[in-house]
Amino acid sequence: MIEPRIPGFHYRSLPGTDGVALNTAVGGSGPPVVLLHGFPQTHLMWRLVATALADQHTVICPDLRGYGASDKPVATSADTYSKRTMATDIVVAAADLGFDTFAVIGHDRGALVAIRMGLDHPDIITHVGILDVLPTLDMWGVLHGVDAAVAWHLYLMAQPPGLPEQMIAATAEKFFGSFLDGWGADEQTMPADVREHYLRACAGAVDSIVADYRASAGIDLEHDKADRAAGRTLRMPVTAVQQDWGAQLGFDGAALWQAWCQDLDYRLVKSGHFMAEQAPGEIIGIITDLLSRHTDAIDRGLHGL
Repeated sequence: MIEPRIPGFHYRSLPGTDGVALNTAVGGSGPPVVLLHGFPQTHLMWRLVATALADQHTVICPDLRGYGASDKPVATSADTYSKRTMATDIVVAAADLGFDTFAVIGHDRGALVAIRMGLDHPDIITHVGILDVLPTLDMWGVLHGVDAAVAWHLYLMAQPPGLPEQMIAATAEKFFGSFLDGWGADEQTMPADVREHYLRACAGAVDSIVADYRASAGIDLEHDKADRAAGRTLRMPVTAVQQDWGAQLGFDGAALWQAWCQDLDYRLVKSGHFMAEQAPGEIIGIITDLLSRHTDAIDRGLHGL
């Protein structure tokens, strides 16, 4: 079966860490921007945004380790799917393309990787864009009582290896499809071939997806706690974009993000969780605004491919 692709982009396998290969779509030319996908999706979620940004940027869209057509190593340790390891994957892959500095925009799980990249590699990451997620430490902190039911899958996949994988694999299409439907995707937002691509990709990656989520209840949380204790923050320009789910869960999103960022632009949007597909024009504009801040920094990355 021919999988849908981002039009006009070429595909290649790029090296991550520990021999992991990342399926990556690359297009355009100019200052580099890496776009990282969320759950339950692949790099294809950026198809509308990536083609627009490619007019002025080299746009790099990998499948994260454990997702899509990228390698899915067995989680032999907590580090295998830590956001620190996944962030290093992207730094290594970008270097293989010839870029030693670049901007990164992440959605959902990819946004957690982007945050970790900014904290761990502040001399490499010029800008960080975050779509609809909170840092791991804050995510667990705002979930309380019955309102935490909105994030029930986080608790399921935080359980010890074995049962979560078996339960999800037994009903994979319904499990992953429930998030596409419940989080506002429709046929206009997500055409049938794209939806089927996501479902096939996730059904073939149950163990690695669970390992990614399990890391966020363990090693990722410890890394965030260590950063908070050490007073580490994101030094580069950051734009955090969210639905107003702080109203539902009772938190001040701008205040939470301000504690992590030295240069923050915080925005609420009316589109649903899949905002890069539901409101691509708005997201393109927001990303363009982000990349216009401190452009002397991103211009340092213009040498590659």
